[in-house]
Amino acid sequence: MTRLNLGRIGVGLNVTDTYLDDAAELERLGYSTIWLAGGQLRTLDPIGAVIGATERVSVASSVIPTGIYDAPTVIETYASIEEEHPGRFVVGLGGRQEPRQLAALNAYLDELDPVIPAERRMLAAMGPRKLAMARDRTAGSLPLLVTPEYTAQAREILGEDSTLVIHQFVVPLTDPAEARGHIRTPLSFLSKIGGYVASFRSQGFTDDDISGLSDRLVDAVASWGTPEQISADVQAHFDAGADQVAIGVLLPDPHQAWQDLAAALIRP
Repeated sequence: MTRLNLGRIGVGLNVTDTYLDDAAELERLGYSTIWLAGGQLRTLDPIGAVIGATERVSVASSVIPTGIYDAPTVIETYASIEEEHPGRFVVGLGGRQEPRQLAALNAYLDELDPVIPAERRMLAAMGPRKLAMARDRTAGSLPLLVTPEYTAQAREILGEDSTLVIHQFVVPLTDPAEARGHIRTPLSFLSKIGGYVASFRSQGFTDDDISGLSDRLVDAVASWGTPEQISADVQAHFDAGADQVAIGVLLPDPHQAWQDLAAALIRP
């Protein structure tokens, strides 16, 4: 399967009162893909709204949880957007946290096959078996909270023809305690989810690292500091085999950070 051309630097966008204006701003700043948080959505309508509020930027879901949205709903959303804005929507999917989840996810992808081609969908895969599924049944994978060493291992499993998008939380602040505090806020929830716990362990973190959200873990799976320091962390993932790094700014007001990071990360 041919790699998706999503550009080098994507950006995460939450649905707020200003999200459509924010999407237009992110496009103007030069981010090549807007990753719209799917788990927080009551409906999938904001995906089409973001595409309508922008002109060229790719828009992807990160992620649509398959345990909340059934396949017919995703198919209807994709078909509607594709009819009006062909080629701009990438369907990012996240599997359920349940026994035999791979079998359930395979069946879900079977339902999508007639309408949503494999090259227009991606999978939030972290473990080797799910990465293999992403390689075989989608355009690639979009893991979160991983080290560059993990990125290299994922690239090896995915092979050269799959797309690998690394989602990286970033905090452009230089005070260690303040920056790490912003990162620990989402990690305090995510570190209790089985898939992330297994991923952290496989990346070499101890149970104490995970339960205590140690500085070692926080600094390894997210990035903070000056825009130049964050740029170096992003580059490490590219050096390890990522096609795109999608940044998620963990500040209450991300607008200045989007501008500063665009200047540091996006090449002319």
